[in-house]
Amino acid sequence: MSDATATDLLREAEEKGGWFGWPSASKPAQVVDGKSGSKRSGRSSRRQDAYQRFSVDVWLTDLNPTEFGFYKRSRNKAKSRQFTSDMDIFAEVLEDGERTGLLGYRADLWKKQTGFDKRLVFKLFSDSLNWRATMDLMLARSVQETVGARGLPVTCFALNSSEHEQVVYIERSANKWWLLPEHFSFFLIDDKEVKFYRLKQEILSIGRDYVLFDGAGRRIGLLDGKLLTLGGMWHCKVRTEHADRRLMTVLKMFVGMLTVNNACRRHVKGLYRDMRAGKVTPKLERMEGDLYMNPRRVR
Repeated sequence: MSDATATDLLREAEEKGGWFGWPSASKPAQVVDGKSGSKRSGRSSRRQDAYQRFSVDVWLTDLNPTEFGFYKRSRNKAKSRQFTSDMDIFAEVLEDGERTGLLGYRADLWKKQTGFDKRLVFKLFSDSLNWRATMDLMLARSVQETVGARGLPVTCFALNSSEHEQVVYIERSANKWWLLPEHFSFFLIDDKEVKFYRLKQEILSIGRDYVLFDGAGRRIGLLDGKLLTLGGMWHCKVRTEHADRRLMTVLKMFVGMLTVNNACRRHVKGLYRDMRAGKVTPKLERMEGDLYMNPRRVR
Protein backbone atom coordinates (compact mmCIF):
# COMPACT_ATOMS: atom_id res chain seq x y z
CA MET A 1 0.00 0.00 0.00
CA SER A 2 1.43 3.35 -1.01
CA ASP A 3 1.84 6.27 1.38
CA ALA A 4 -0.83 8.23 -0.54
CA THR A 5 -3.34 5.38 -0.25
CA ALA A 6 -2.69 5.04 3.49
CA THR A 7 -3.16 8.78 3.97
CA ASP A 8 -6.49 8.69 2.10
CA LEU A 9 -7.74 5.81 4.27
CA LEU A 10 -6.81 7.63 7.46
CA ARG A 11 -8.56 10.79 6.29
CA GLU A 12 -11.70 8.78 5.34
CA ALA A 13 -11.78 7.11 8.78
CA GLU A 14 -11.36 10.50 10.44
CA GLU A 15 -14.32 11.95 8.52
CA LYS A 16 -16.55 8.96 9.38
CA GLY A 17 -16.00 9.38 13.11
CA GLY A 18 -12.81 7.42 13.84
CA TRP A 19 -11.84 3.74 13.85
CA PHE A 20 -14.43 1.10 14.84
CA GLY A 21 -17.19 3.72 15.22
CA TRP A 22 -15.42 5.67 18.01
CA PRO A 23 -15.28 9.48 17.58
CA SER A 24 -11.91 10.89 16.76
CA ALA A 25 -10.14 12.47 19.75
CA SER A 26 -8.84 15.32 17.65
CA LYS A 27 -12.24 16.29 16.26
CA PRO A 28 -15.27 15.82 18.58
CA ALA A 29 -18.68 15.26 17.08
CA GLN A 30 -20.72 18.38 16.56
CA VAL A 31 -24.43 18.76 17.29
CA VAL A 32 -26.45 21.62 15.92
CA ASP A 33 -28.72 23.39 18.39
CA GLY A 34 -32.18 23.49 16.82
CA LYS A 35 -33.10 26.84 18.38
CA SER A 36 -30.01 28.96 17.96
CA GLY A 37 -28.31 27.17 15.09
CA SER A 38 -25.04 27.19 17.07
CA LYS A 39 -22.88 24.08 17.35
CA ARG A 40 -21.97 22.28 20.55
CA SER A 41 -20.10 19.09 21.30
CA GLY A 42 -21.89 15.75 21.50
CA ARG A 43 -20.73 15.33 25.11
CA SER A 44 -22.36 18.67 26.09
CA SER A 45 -25.60 17.67 24.35
CA ARG A 46 -25.81 14.39 26.27
CA ARG A 47 -25.17 16.20 29.54
CA GLN A 48 -28.00 18.67 28.91
CA ASP A 49 -30.43 15.95 27.86
CA ALA A 50 -29.79 14.03 31.07
CA TYR A 51 -32.01 16.41 33.11
CA GLN A 52 -35.39 18.07 33.00
CA ARG A 53 -35.32 21.57 34.41
CA PHE A 54 -37.56 24.27 35.80
CA SER A 55 -37.11 27.48 37.78
CA VAL A 56 -39.19 29.16 40.48
CA ASP A 57 -38.93 32.94 40.68
CA VAL A 58 -40.27 34.40 43.95
CA TRP A 59 -41.25 38.06 43.92
CA LEU A 60 -39.93 40.43 46.57
CA THR A 61 -43.25 41.83 47.83
CA ASP A 62 -46.98 41.47 47.32
CA LEU A 63 -46.79 44.44 44.94
CA ASN A 64 -45.98 42.29 41.95
CA PRO A 65 -47.10 42.72 38.34
CA THR A 66 -49.26 39.61 38.41
CA GLU A 67 -51.39 40.70 41.35
CA PHE A 68 -51.94 44.19 39.90
CA GLY A 69 -52.31 43.06 36.31
CA PHE A 70 -54.59 40.70 34.47
CA TYR A 71 -54.91 38.16 37.30
CA LYS A 72 -56.15 40.63 39.89
CA ARG A 73 -58.81 42.05 37.55
CA SER A 74 -60.00 38.56 36.64
CA ARG A 75 -59.86 37.08 40.16
CA ASN A 76 -63.60 36.37 40.22
CA LYS A 77 -63.53 35.08 36.66
CA ALA A 78 -60.87 32.45 37.22
CA LYS A 79 -61.42 29.04 35.68
CA SER A 80 -61.20 27.33 39.07
CA ARG A 81 -62.98 27.95 42.36
CA GLN A 82 -59.64 27.10 43.95
CA PHE A 83 -58.56 30.68 43.18
CA THR A 84 -60.21 32.19 46.27
CA SER A 85 -60.67 35.87 47.08
CA ASP A 86 -57.73 35.86 49.52
CA MET A 87 -55.34 34.11 47.12
CA ASP A 88 -51.98 35.90 46.87
CA ILE A 89 -49.76 35.03 43.90
CA PHE A 90 -46.13 35.19 45.01
CA ALA A 91 -44.05 33.23 42.48
CA GLU A 92 -43.95 31.98 38.91
CA VAL A 93 -42.72 28.69 37.48
CA LEU A 94 -40.54 28.92 34.38
CA GLU A 95 -39.71 26.14 31.93
CA ASP A 96 -37.56 26.72 28.85
CA GLY A 97 -37.73 30.43 29.58
CA GLU A 98 -41.53 30.57 29.52
CA ARG A 99 -44.01 30.91 32.38
CA THR A 100 -45.91 27.65 32.84
CA GLY A 101 -47.30 28.07 36.34
CA LEU A 102 -48.09 30.38 39.25
CA LEU A 103 -47.75 29.73 42.97
CA GLY A 104 -50.13 31.32 45.45
CA TYR A 105 -51.23 30.95 49.07
CA ARG A 106 -54.27 31.76 51.23
CA ALA A 107 -53.03 35.05 52.68
CA ASP A 108 -55.85 35.55 55.20
CA LEU A 109 -55.43 32.10 56.73
CA TRP A 110 -51.70 32.59 57.22
CA LYS A 111 -51.41 36.28 58.09
CA LYS A 112 -54.61 37.10 59.99
CA GLN A 113 -55.32 33.96 62.03
CA THR A 114 -53.72 32.58 65.21
CA GLY A 115 -53.38 29.24 66.95
CA PHE A 116 -54.81 26.24 65.13
CA ASP A 117 -56.79 28.59 62.88
CA LYS A 118 -53.53 29.80 61.33
CA ARG A 119 -53.00 27.49 58.39
CA LEU A 120 -50.68 27.47 55.41
CA VAL A 121 -52.32 26.50 52.12
CA PHE A 122 -50.27 26.65 48.90
CA LYS A 123 -51.74 26.25 45.44
CA LEU A 124 -50.24 25.76 42.00
CA PHE A 125 -52.06 27.15 38.96
CA SER A 126 -51.37 27.12 35.27
CA ASP A 127 -50.58 30.42 33.58
CA SER A 128 -54.29 30.66 32.66
CA LEU A 129 -55.36 30.10 36.31
CA ASN A 130 -56.40 26.47 36.01
CA TRP A 131 -55.84 24.69 39.33
CA ARG A 132 -53.03 22.13 39.34
CA ALA A 133 -52.24 21.23 42.97
CA THR A 134 -52.71 22.17 46.63
CA MET A 135 -50.31 21.64 49.55
CA ASP A 136 -51.48 22.07 53.17
CA LEU A 137 -49.46 22.32 56.36
CA MET A 138 -51.02 19.52 58.44
CA LEU A 139 -51.15 21.02 61.93
CA ALA A 140 -52.40 17.97 63.85
CA ARG A 141 -49.86 15.67 62.23
CA SER A 142 -47.07 18.24 62.70
CA VAL A 143 -47.84 18.73 66.40
CA GLN A 144 -48.10 14.96 66.86
CA GLU A 145 -44.63 14.45 65.41
CA THR A 146 -43.30 17.39 67.44
CA VAL A 147 -44.67 15.80 70.64
CA GLY A 148 -42.93 12.56 69.70
CA ALA A 149 -39.70 14.46 68.99
CA ARG A 150 -39.97 16.13 72.45
CA GLY A 151 -40.26 19.65 71.15
CA LEU A 152 -38.24 19.52 67.93
CA PRO A 153 -40.57 21.08 65.32
CA VAL A 154 -41.46 18.51 62.68
CA THR A 155 -43.52 19.92 59.81
CA CYS A 156 -45.78 17.69 57.71
CA PHE A 157 -47.52 18.61 54.46
CA ALA A 158 -50.23 16.97 52.37
CA LEU A 159 -50.28 17.51 48.61
CA ASN A 160 -53.04 16.62 46.18
CA SER A 161 -53.11 17.39 42.47
CA SER A 162 -55.70 17.52 39.71
CA GLU A 163 -54.06 14.69 37.78
CA HIS A 164 -53.56 11.96 40.40
CA GLU A 165 -55.62 10.27 43.10
CA GLN A 166 -52.80 9.85 45.63
CA VAL A 167 -52.35 12.30 48.49
CA VAL A 168 -48.60 12.82 48.85
CA TYR A 169 -47.33 13.40 52.38
CA ILE A 170 -44.08 15.35 52.69
CA GLU A 171 -42.53 15.26 56.17
CA ARG A 172 -39.50 16.75 57.83
CA SER A 173 -37.32 14.22 59.61
CA ALA A 174 -37.20 14.30 63.42
CA ASN A 175 -33.66 12.89 63.23
CA LYS A 176 -32.16 16.37 63.33
CA TRP A 177 -29.27 17.76 65.38
CA TRP A 178 -28.39 21.41 65.75
CA LEU A 179 -26.38 22.80 62.80
CA LEU A 180 -26.86 19.58 60.83
CA PRO A 181 -28.87 19.54 57.58
CA GLU A 182 -32.59 18.92 57.58
CA HIS A 183 -34.20 16.14 55.57
CA PHE A 184 -37.67 15.75 54.04
CA SER A 185 -39.11 12.53 52.64
CA PHE A 186 -42.13 11.41 50.62
CA PHE A 187 -43.23 8.58 48.33
CA LEU A 188 -45.17 8.20 45.10
CA ILE A 189 -47.31 5.23 44.05
CA ASP A 190 -46.98 4.20 40.42
CA ASP A 191 -48.82 1.08 39.11
CA LYS A 192 -48.53 -0.68 42.48
CA GLU A 193 -44.86 0.30 42.73
CA VAL A 194 -43.84 2.60 45.57
CA LYS A 195 -41.03 5.07 44.89
CA PHE A 196 -39.37 6.74 47.87
CA TYR A 197 -37.55 10.08 47.80
CA ARG A 198 -35.50 12.17 50.20
CA LEU A 199 -34.55 15.86 50.07
CA LYS A 200 -31.40 16.83 51.94
CA GLN A 201 -30.43 20.40 52.74
CA GLU A 202 -26.97 21.44 51.59
CA ILE A 203 -25.39 23.21 54.56
CA LEU A 204 -22.21 24.34 52.78
CA SER A 205 -24.03 25.90 49.82
CA ILE A 206 -24.32 29.66 49.31
CA GLY A 207 -28.06 29.55 48.67
CA ARG A 208 -30.85 27.36 50.02
CA ASP A 209 -29.98 24.18 48.16
CA TYR A 210 -31.60 20.76 48.53
CA VAL A 211 -30.40 17.54 46.92
CA LEU A 212 -32.95 14.94 45.78
CA PHE A 213 -32.19 11.25 46.40
CA ASP A 214 -34.16 8.18 45.41
CA GLY A 215 -34.95 5.33 47.80
CA ALA A 216 -31.61 3.66 47.07
CA GLY A 217 -29.70 6.78 48.06
CA ARG A 218 -28.73 7.80 44.52
CA ARG A 219 -28.51 11.52 43.81
CA ILE A 220 -31.07 12.26 41.08
CA GLY A 221 -31.78 15.97 41.31
CA LEU A 222 -30.95 19.38 42.75
CA LEU A 223 -32.95 22.41 43.92
CA ASP A 224 -30.37 25.15 43.50
CA GLY A 225 -31.37 28.23 45.51
CA LYS A 226 -29.79 31.53 44.53
CA LEU A 227 -28.94 33.68 47.55
CA LEU A 228 -28.22 36.96 45.77
CA THR A 229 -31.76 37.54 44.48
CA LEU A 230 -34.38 39.99 45.73
CA GLY A 231 -37.22 37.58 46.43
CA GLY A 232 -35.77 34.18 45.75
CA MET A 233 -34.85 32.06 42.76
CA TRP A 234 -34.43 28.31 42.47
CA HIS A 235 -33.04 26.52 39.41
CA CYS A 236 -34.11 22.89 39.67
CA LYS A 237 -33.16 19.80 37.73
CA VAL A 238 -34.12 16.12 37.90
CA ARG A 239 -32.64 13.26 35.93
CA THR A 240 -34.87 12.60 32.94
CA GLU A 241 -35.59 8.96 33.79
CA HIS A 242 -37.09 10.05 37.14
CA ALA A 243 -38.78 13.30 36.10
CA ASP A 244 -42.44 12.35 35.73
CA ARG A 245 -45.18 14.96 36.13
CA ARG A 246 -46.07 14.02 39.71
CA LEU A 247 -42.52 14.31 40.99
CA MET A 248 -42.01 17.65 39.25
CA THR A 249 -45.26 18.95 40.78
CA VAL A 250 -44.14 17.90 44.26
CA LEU A 251 -40.82 19.68 43.82
CA LYS A 252 -42.45 22.88 42.55
CA MET A 253 -44.70 22.98 45.62
CA PHE A 254 -41.78 22.14 47.91
CA VAL A 255 -39.78 25.07 46.56
CA GLY A 256 -42.74 27.35 47.23
CA MET A 257 -42.84 26.10 50.82
CA LEU A 258 -39.15 26.91 51.30
CA THR A 259 -39.98 30.62 51.20
CA VAL A 260 -41.70 30.21 54.61
CA ASN A 261 -39.94 27.09 55.87
CA ASN A 262 -38.60 28.80 58.99
CA ALA A 263 -41.97 30.42 59.70
CA CYS A 264 -43.69 27.03 59.49
CA ARG A 265 -41.33 25.54 62.06
CA ARG A 266 -41.85 28.50 64.39
CA HIS A 267 -45.62 28.15 64.08
CA VAL A 268 -45.58 24.43 64.89
CA LYS A 269 -43.15 25.01 67.77
CA GLY A 270 -45.43 27.73 69.15
CA LEU A 271 -48.50 25.48 68.95
CA TYR A 272 -46.64 22.75 70.81
CA ARG A 273 -45.58 25.11 73.61
CA ASP A 274 -48.99 26.79 73.92
CA MET A 275 -50.75 23.43 74.01
CA ARG A 276 -48.50 22.17 76.82
CA ALA A 277 -49.06 25.41 78.74
CA GLY A 278 -52.85 25.22 78.26
CA LYS A 279 -52.95 28.47 76.29
CA VAL A 280 -54.52 26.99 73.20
CA THR A 281 -57.16 24.32 72.59
CA PRO A 282 -56.20 21.99 69.73
CA LYS A 283 -58.81 21.84 67.00
CA LEU A 284 -59.02 20.95 63.35
CA GLU A 285 -60.36 22.89 60.41
CA ARG A 286 -62.75 20.80 58.32
CA MET A 287 -60.53 20.65 55.23
CA GLU A 288 -57.61 19.26 57.23
CA GLY A 289 -59.89 16.92 59.15
CA ASP A 290 -61.14 15.37 55.91
CA LEU A 291 -57.58 14.31 55.05
CA TYR A 292 -57.46 12.17 58.21
CA MET A 293 -60.79 10.40 57.64
CA ASN A 294 -60.99 6.63 57.21
CA PRO A 295 -61.50 5.95 53.46
CA ARG A 296 -63.31 2.70 54.35
CA ARG A 297 -65.84 4.30 56.67
CA VAL A 298 -69.54 3.71 55.99
CA ARG A 299 -71.11 6.74 54.33
